[in-house]
Amino acid sequence: MSFKVVLAYSGGLDTSIIVPWLKENYGAEVICVAVDVGQGEELHGLVERARQQGASDCVVEDLREAFVTGAIWPTLRAGAIYARKYLLGTAMARPIIARRQAEIALEVGAGALAHGCTGKGNDQVRFELTYAAFAPHLKVIAPWREWNISSREDALAYAAERGIPVTASREKIYSRDRNLWHISHEGGPLEDPGFEPPEDLFLLTRSPEDAPDKPLYVEIGFENGLPVTVDGEVLGPVALIERLNEMAGEHGIGRADIVEDRLVGMKSRGVYETPGGTILYTAHRELEQLVLDRRTLSLKDELASRYADLVYEGRWWSLEREALDALVDRTQQRVTGTVRLKLYKGSAIVVGRTSPYSLYDEALASFATNDYDHADAAGFIRLFGLPTRTEGRLRLAMSEGILPKVDGKLSAAGQADSAAEPAGAASPGATLESDADPAELAGLAPALNGGAGAHP
Repeated sequence: MSFKVVLAYSGGLDTSIIVPWLKENYGAEVICVAVDVGQGEELHGLVERARQQGASDCVVEDLREAFVTGAIWPTLRAGAIYARKYLLGTAMARPIIARRQAEIALEVGAGALAHGCTGKGNDQVRFELTYAAFAPHLKVIAPWREWNISSREDALAYAAERGIPVTASREKIYSRDRNLWHISHEGGPLEDPGFEPPEDLFLLTRSPEDAPDKPLYVEIGFENGLPVTVDGEVLGPVALIERLNEMAGEHGIGRADIVEDRLVGMKSRGVYETPGGTILYTAHRELEQLVLDRRTLSLKDELASRYADLVYEGRWWSLEREALDALVDRTQQRVTGTVRLKLYKGSAIVVGRTSPYSLYDEALASFATNDYDHADAAGFIRLFGLPTRTEGRLRLAMSEGILPKVDGKLSAAGQADSAAEPAGAASPGATLESDADPAELAGLAPALNGGAGAHP
């Protein structure tokens, strides 16, 4: 019985040479798995190419809708953004791909799982944590951590020596990852963070300078935090993102040039295009601002950062993510309504928002006369400012010598006045003494409490 290895296969240079390498070094029967998450034309001819390279079979499955509903929508609803700008396109896709790969490995009785991730990147972690979640007993083979191939030139030479057909060449200098949500560009001259990306790098977005001079207005409808309509037309998850990618890309929206912190510890530079995703994040965030209260919005902002780290680090298949999703689900029950945006030369500008669950009350917000009593603000401010007022009285008492000075900080600005202290004044850490009469100190408490008597 042959030793079967199921390889996550893209048809790119790395996985193309991994097929014969696994056969040479492990005597393995190689079964390739390619999961369609929106790579487009990259999948054309993949089965034939894998077999030419020595694979016994190549399974291609369309999981675009599962990718959107199972990964993109939860991440969008959480508001997760990594490194302040990265909308997590690659990070979200890897757990979906790796899970299906692991499932197929179990179905065919494979002895190992393999991937083409380098030992420097994040993807190796994302793939292998998913393997651990769904096929923890299977061996993991990561050729980049074993072979002596160390460069793109070495890989091309390896392929040429064995007559392996590959689409890569020395002229294709960028490393790209594309799916329904985005495309990333890395490598080549981009490794210099001071290098401005050339215009011919971009594939999904027009240059803002070359975008139409006339703005495009688009209205996005949400139900429970999920995008469901574009300009009033109900669209499925895949079609909705494709429509918005086209609209936003035409108007130069969605480019992000990021120096990010990889999980393995180094900084790297990537250029991303996420046109439809950018306007979805903008619209979703604006609708939340309309229907959620201040404290819930603050909680969402805290959660978003943690969720982004979880996605970026490949911890998707975890109890932590399920718990966070449960919290997000509760916050999204009223995130229903529409947001209108103006797309113009690289910008997505919110120009309107409506919701049946809006917390915005025009009667309250208006400067016109209404049921709001301005005099009520005085009592609110007095209570809201009680800690500040109490601290102010304490500061005043110290400055007047009624209480001993603390740390030499007497001024309202918190500036040290230690130079002006008389000899023998208390220093930080020393026992504080005061020349004030004890009876005078005892009588200070009512004054610090605004003249009120002591409270039990």
